[in-house]
Amino acid sequence: MTFTAMRRDHGTLQAMVGSDLNELATAAKNLVNHTFMLTGLGFGTSILEWIASIAAIYLLVLDRTNWKTNMLTSLLIPYIFFSLPSVIFGLFRGDVGKWIAFVAVVVQLFFPKHFREWFELPAALILLIVVAPGLIAGTFRDNWVGLVTCLLIGCYLLQEHIRASGGFRNAFTKAHGISNTLGIIALVVFPVWALAF
Repeated sequence: MTFTAMRRDHGTLQAMVGSDLNELATAAKNLVNHTFMLTGLGFGTSILEWIASIAAIYLLVLDRTNWKTNMLTSLLIPYIFFSLPSVIFGLFRGDVGKWIAFVAVVVQLFFPKHFREWFELPAALILLIVVAPGLIAGTFRDNWVGLVTCLLIGCYLLQEHIRASGGFRNAFTKAHGISNTLGIIALVVFPVWALAF
């Protein structure tokens, strides 16, 4: 076998290996994407959507109880609006949400002293879900506009949290730092994943 024939065979072998590696990467990417879609509890949503919504609700509750930061945590309301799984969103958009909104408005009107500060944002979320026009609730929620909004909110809150903690390392070492930081990171991971795949 001559030297040029060996070089040709080596080049063909490299091309085949490169092609196989590209196919493996594509297969792995599809496997991960399908795994997340299949584990989405069968409702056509991904598990990351559920995790991000739970993290946003957790951070909202935490801020209303004992976290108390100077961050603009009211941004969690539109984040939850855009990231709430369709099953839960549909439930609150229907009669259940209307009754909750009705009770919240009545309590606010007739018992304002009992309507504490930590009830205001959850009531605002329910009102937003119930009264949002169909264009925003249907179209923008289910496409890239909602995902970009979630990404911007998540990035802003992560940046503010890191700044308030005194750096990325301190964000993980302060009291309640790990859970808060991981919750905010989950807010960023979901839209990035959904936009990428």
